[in-house]
Amino acid sequence: MLDILIIVVAVALILLSLLQGGKSDGISGAFTGSGGLNLFQNVKERGPEKVIAQLTLILGVAFFALIILNRVL
Repeated sequence: MLDILIIVVAVALILLSLLQGGKSDGISGAFTGSGGLNLFQNVKERGPEKVIAQLTLILGVAFFALIILNRVL
């Protein structure tokens, strides 16, 4: 039962990660250095972007906890 829950959370986490918009120039900007790659830039999220980011964080923590719980049991 716990394995099925882990799979469901993992799939939801992948889908939410794919729904998030890019906050940088992408991978080409990282290689070429255009626009300055600032990993600690303060980006304000609003509306649906904020909800998706919060759900991704919550599911990430839940996934981590489920993996630990699965290993302990």
